[in-house]
Amino acid sequence: GALLALSKPPGFPILGRPGDLSLDALLPALRRRLGLAADLHVVKAPAREYSGLVLLSSCYHTTKKLQQFFTNARQRGQYPATYHAITMGVPAEVEGEICTGLRWQQQGDRAMVVPVPAPGHRSLARKDVKITLTRYRVLSAAGGCGLLQLQPRTAFPEQLQVHLTLLLCPALGDHEHSSHVGRVLGVPFFLTPETAPTRTQVLDEELLSQLGLSPGQLHHLPLHIHLQELVLP
Repeated sequence: GALLALSKPPGFPILGRPGDLSLDALLPALRRRLGLAADLHVVKAPAREYSGLVLLSSCYHTTKKLQQFFTNARQRGQYPATYHAITMGVPAEVEGEICTGLRWQQQGDRAMVVPVPAPGHRSLARKDVKITLTRYRVLSAAGGCGLLQLQPRTAFPEQLQVHLTLLLCPALGDHEHSSHVGRVLGVPFFLTPETAPTRTQVLDEELLSQLGLSPGQLHHLPLHIHLQELVLP
């Protein structure tokens, strides 16, 4: 009917400035190629850094109805979106939930998302901090890496990356938050953003060899978080 699904590569933005390559800029050409009578709208899409499912609609009312459905489903405690992630390390528990406050914090000349484990009532009331929740399950593990299923019940920028670092298992290709997981004698622990500046993710030599990468190529490694499935009414 009115719905169209695409698979987006990582690093490809949904919206962009005029003249930039983005999905929004390509929609008119896609409409012409498919011979659609109406404009295409983005119903649901992963963040720029993620790969995976993009849901489009050629009906404005369908778009609004589905977007409201996703919002209502999360408010009812449901998990309409399922992601897969490859992680550095495997969680101690096979499945569980990560629940923490998140907020934006200025670090030098840039803003980043940081966890707030015990937010105060005032910061929550002012909406400086939002309580976030992600359900996870380990699907597979090999070579010190894990394949995780992630189901966020809340929506906050970079929520999945921060939640994975709190599990001490940052996503492969996360050059924003992986430096917050340190190791002493092979045991991982969490470092606060203030004490761990952002840097290109560091991988051990064995994993670099398996990926066929040199240390100089690491900054090109994309974020391995993929929007795998959406539940529709």
